[in-house]
Amino acid sequence: MSAIAVSAQKVGGTRMDKMEPMAQNTRPQVLEKVGIDQNIGAQLQLDLPFKDEYGKAVRLGDYFQSKRPVIMALVYYDCTMLCDQVLNSMTSALGVLKFDAGKEFEVVAVSFDPRETPEMAAEKKKTYIGRYKRAGAEQGMHFLTGDQAAIDSLTKTIGFRYVWDDRTKQFAHGSALMLITPGGKVAQYYYGLEFSPKDMRLGIIEASDEHLGTLVDQVILYCYHYDPLTGKYGAVVMSIIRLGGVLTVLALGTFMFVSFRRDARISREHRQLEEALKS
Repeated sequence: MSAIAVSAQKVGGTRMDKMEPMAQNTRPQVLEKVGIDQNIGAQLQLDLPFKDEYGKAVRLGDYFQSKRPVIMALVYYDCTMLCDQVLNSMTSALGVLKFDAGKEFEVVAVSFDPRETPEMAAEKKKTYIGRYKRAGAEQGMHFLTGDQAAIDSLTKTIGFRYVWDDRTKQFAHGSALMLITPGGKVAQYYYGLEFSPKDMRLGIIEASDEHLGTLVDQVILYCYHYDPLTGKYGAVVMSIIRLGGVLTVLALGTFMFVSFRRDARISREHRQLEEALKS
C-alpha cells in the first residue's frame, strides 16, 4: 500500500541495518524490514523532546495545544528523492483545500535522521512555506529534528519502519502521511505519492470530532467511511440506502404538503368567487 524506496543521501551513521547480498531478480532483504504498520488509535507520547526549525527546544505536545488535527510527515531533510516527493504532494493537496494550516489543522514534519539540524529544517520549511502560499502558514507548518530516542519512540508508535542501507549509504523507507487527532491519537494514514484532497478534508473534519465542515460534508461522512486498508474513504451502501429513504420520505412529504396547500388555496378562491357572484 505504501511506496517504498531507498532515499538518496550519502552519509555515514550510527543506525545501521546492513543490506545482505541478494541474487538477481530477488527482493532486496533490506526492504523486508521497511514498511508502515497501521497503528490506528495509538497514543503518541506528547512529551517527546525535539527542536523546531529555530533551534528552540520543544515538546511534541506543543503542536496539539490548539486542539486542531495534525498532519504528520516522517521524512529527512537531506533526502532529495522520496521525501521531497512526499512533501511536494502533501503541499499540492493542501493547496486545494479551503482549510488553512494554522487555522483548521497543523502540519508537523519530523526528521527521522538524528544527525540533521534545525538549520536544515528551517531551509526545508522556507521552501514549503513558499510553495503553500497561504497567509499564516508560518505558524501552521513546523519542521522538527530530534535525537534517536525521541525518533525511535515516535516512529514505533506510528508504525513507521525504516532502515539504513550501508551498501548504498541511503535510508530505505515508505511514503505516507499520518493524520493525528487533537488528543494525539493516530487517526488515519494516507499512502503513496499522491494524496487525495477530498480524503484529507474528510479526515480533518472527522478527526476534529466533526466540528469543522459544512452540512454537505456531514452528509458525505455519513455515506462514506474511512477504509484503513486503502487509506481512502469508500461508500457505505447501507448508509446511502438509509439516506435515500429519508430523502424520499422528505420529498414525498414536501410534495403532499405543497399539494394540500395548493388545493386549499384553490378551494378558498372558488368559495370567494361564488360569494362574489351571489352578491
